[in-house]
Amino acid sequence: MWPILRTYTGRNLRRIALPLGGIGTGTVSLGGRGNLRDWEVVNRPAKGFRPGTAFFALRTEAADGTVVARAVEGPLDLSEYEGAHGSGAQNHGLPRFREATFATAYPFGRLALHDDDVPVDVALEAFNPFVPTDVEASSWPVAVLRFAVTNRSTAPLTVSVAGALQNFIGRDGTSDVAAGNYNTAASGPAGVEGVLMRSRGVAPEAEQYGSVALGVLDGADVSRRTGWADRTWGDSLLDFWDDFTADGRLDERVSESATPVASVADRRTVAGGATERFTFLLAWHFPNRRGWENPEFVGNHYTTLYDDAWAALTRFAPVLDDLERRTVGFVSSFLAGDLPDEVKEAALFNLSTLRTQTVFRTPDGRFFGWEGCSDHEGSCFGSCTHVWNYEQATPYLFGEIARSLREVEFAHATAENGLMSFRVGLPLATNARDWKVAAADGQLGCLVKLYRDWRLSGDDELLRSLWPAARRALEFCWIPGGWDADRDGVMEGCQHNTMDVEYYGPNPQMQSWYLAALRSCEEMATYLGDPLAGECRKLFENGRAWMDEHLFNGEYYRHLVQPPASADDVAPGLRETMGAADPTHPVLQLGDGCLVDQLVGQHLARITQLGTLLDDSHVATTLRSILKHNGLSGFAGHFNHMRSYVLGADESAVLMCSYPRGNRPERPFPYFTEVMTGFEHILAVGLISEGLVDEGLKVIADIRQRYDGERRNPYDEAECGHHYARAMASWGAVVQLAGFDYDGRTGAMRFSPRLPGTRTIFWSTGDAFGTFDTTTHQLHVQEGTLHLTSLQLNGAELPTV
Repeated sequence: MWPILRTYTGRNLRRIALPLGGIGTGTVSLGGRGNLRDWEVVNRPAKGFRPGTAFFALRTEAADGTVVARAVEGPLDLSEYEGAHGSGAQNHGLPRFREATFATAYPFGRLALHDDDVPVDVALEAFNPFVPTDVEASSWPVAVLRFAVTNRSTAPLTVSVAGALQNFIGRDGTSDVAAGNYNTAASGPAGVEGVLMRSRGVAPEAEQYGSVALGVLDGADVSRRTGWADRTWGDSLLDFWDDFTADGRLDERVSESATPVASVADRRTVAGGATERFTFLLAWHFPNRRGWENPEFVGNHYTTLYDDAWAALTRFAPVLDDLERRTVGFVSSFLAGDLPDEVKEAALFNLSTLRTQTVFRTPDGRFFGWEGCSDHEGSCFGSCTHVWNYEQATPYLFGEIARSLREVEFAHATAENGLMSFRVGLPLATNARDWKVAAADGQLGCLVKLYRDWRLSGDDELLRSLWPAARRALEFCWIPGGWDADRDGVMEGCQHNTMDVEYYGPNPQMQSWYLAALRSCEEMATYLGDPLAGECRKLFENGRAWMDEHLFNGEYYRHLVQPPASADDVAPGLRETMGAADPTHPVLQLGDGCLVDQLVGQHLARITQLGTLLDDSHVATTLRSILKHNGLSGFAGHFNHMRSYVLGADESAVLMCSYPRGNRPERPFPYFTEVMTGFEHILAVGLISEGLVDEGLKVIADIRQRYDGERRNPYDEAECGHHYARAMASWGAVVQLAGFDYDGRTGAMRFSPRLPGTRTIFWSTGDAFGTFDTTTHQLHVQEGTLHLTSLQLNGAELPTV
C-alpha cells in the first residue's frame, strides 16, 4: 500500500492537480476527479491545455451478460460546466462514478471511485518516481496510471480498462502547428503493448515536435486502435464507446485525421472479491526546448537518453517496481518522522515544483529554473538568485542539483569584477552574463549557499574551484559606489533586491544577508588559509553592532533611507529599470515598515550553523512583532492594490509589510500589501529556529489551510506564477524542527529536536537520507552515501557503530 498523508472529498477535489512527470521533463496533472489536465510536457507551461480526447474507461461484464461502462472519473463539479456552449468540462458526456475520494502523499495520488450501480470499485493510483539523492531515478518522462479494480461481487467478472488519447503533437497550449500526425502499434520489450504517436507534418526543429506513447504493462488481453473512425456529429466518440462496450476489446479503425486518437485496452477476468491491477504508462519526448526568452534552442537532458517516447517507456517498464519501492520507502520514512502533518504537507507537496515547467535541465545535465510558471510561459527567467535563495529542498534532497546551481552562479554568471548576473542567460557559453545587474540579496545569498552546500557535501573541490569567483563576489560589495563602499560592514548603497526595486541606505533584509555572507566567507577563507577571513570577521562584528544600534527601533529593524547625492554615485550594474527613476529622490522604499523577512539572513545562518548574527533578544522581539503587526485573520477588510493570493474572510496569513508606527512612504515597495507563501515559510523557519515553535507551526498551518483543494491547488503555492520556487523554503522547517546538522567535511551529525516527545526523525543531507530513532539511537541510511564519524543527540555523544 502507498503511504497517505491527506485525503480530499467533495468540493475539496475541485482544484487538485497533481503533477506527474520527472525533474526537468514537464508534467501532466491528475485532477481531483481522475481527469488528466494541464498537459505541460511540450517545453512550456500550459495551464488549462488538454488534448481533444484524453480519458480512461472501464467496462464490466457479468456471467449473465450484464454490461456496465463508466469513465474512470468521479462526478463533475457542476461549477465547471454551464452547458455545451459555456465553460465545458472535459469528458462531460461520459457516464462516471458517483463517489470519489482523493488520497495523497506526494508524489502519490490515489483516487478511490465507488458507485452502487457498478459492481467494482476502482482505485486510480498515479505517480512518478521520486528518490532523493538520485536525480536520474527522479527524472523519467513518464506518468504511471494504475487502475486497481476490486470485484465487490462473489462471481467472476470480465473487466476491461481502456485509455484514449489524441495525438496532439504540434500543440502546446499556445501554438498549433499540428499536421500529419500518425500513430503506430508498438510492442515490448518488457511486456509492454501500446501505441506510439509521432508526426510527419510538424517540423523536426519546432518546439512542438516530439512523440508520445501510451502503453499497458503486462496486459492479459490487449487490443488497440491507432485511430478513431472519422465521423461527424460526435460519432467518432460514439463509435469508440459502442466498440468498447460491446466486448471490452478495441477494433482498429482507419483515420485520416491530422491528430488521430490512439486507444489501448486490457481485458481480464477478476474473480469474486479479488483485485486486479491494470497498469498503463504514458511517456513523452519533446527535445526542442528554447532558452529563456530568446529563440535559440538549448535542448533537454532527458531527451538525450532515449530516441523517442516509446524507448523511454520500454526503458522505464523493467525498473518500475524498483523505483516504486524506493519512492514508497522515501515517503514512508518521511511520514514516519514525528512532525506535525501541516509541516509534512508543506514540505512534501511543494517538492512537486521540482518536476514542473518551473525547472529544466540542459543536455549537459545542468539544472535551471524560472521563478515560477505563468499559464503559458515561464515567469521571470534566469535561475533568479534572489528567489532561489529561499528554497531549501535541493540542498537537502538533491545535492547534485544544488551544486549545479552554485557552479552556474559562480563559474558562469560572475564577472571578473565580481558582479554576479542575478539572472543567468542561455546558452551559458555565450549568454551567461547578458543580464548585467547584480541583486544585493541574490549575490550575498549565493555566498551563504556555497558555504552551506560545501559544508553538507564536504566537497573540497567544489569550494576550491568556485572560491576565486566567490571572493570576487564578496569584494564587489566594496567597489566605489557599491553596497558597502566605505567597507564598514554596513550596506548603505543602491541595493536591488527581491522586491524588484532598489533600496537606498541600510535596511534589515540586505544587512542580514550581508552579515550571513561575511560569516560564510570567513569560514571558507579560514579553511583555505585566505587572509580575507580576518577582514570578514572585522566587517561582521562592526556590521552586526551597527545594525543592532541603529536599525532596531525597540520592536523590529527598520530601513534608514539614504539616497545618493547623484545618480553618478551609484556604481554600474546596481540599478535595474523597475525601481525609482531618480535615485536621489527614491520612491518604492521600505522605510519604517515591519517587513516579513527582515531577518532572512539570520534564518539562513541558523540553518547553515553560522550562529547568531544579531542580538538574540532583538531577534526574538522582532519575530513577535512581525506576527503582531503583519499577522491577519480574515481578509474581507484588507486593502491590497497588487496581486491577491489570500482573499477569504476566514483565511489567516502574514502580510509582507505593515507600518504600525505610521510614517508609511507615499509609495512603499510594490508588494507591501500582499501575502506570499515563500516569505511566510522562511518566517516560520525563523520562528522555529529561535524557539518560537508553536508560532512557526501556526504560520505553516494557516498556509496549508488555504491550499485545501477547494480554494487552491495543494501542489501549487503561487507567487509570481504557479509552482513558485520560493515556496520550497518549506523544507527548512523539517531541518529546524529536527535540530538537524550535518557537516560533510568532518562526518559529524547532530540532532536537537524542538518538539517534545520526538522519537523518529527523518534526516537528509542531499547525498543520503534516512531516519534516526532518538530512543534506540539507531541511525538508518536508506539511500545514498554517508560519511559519518560522530553522532550527537541533544549535545550528548552517541556511538556510531
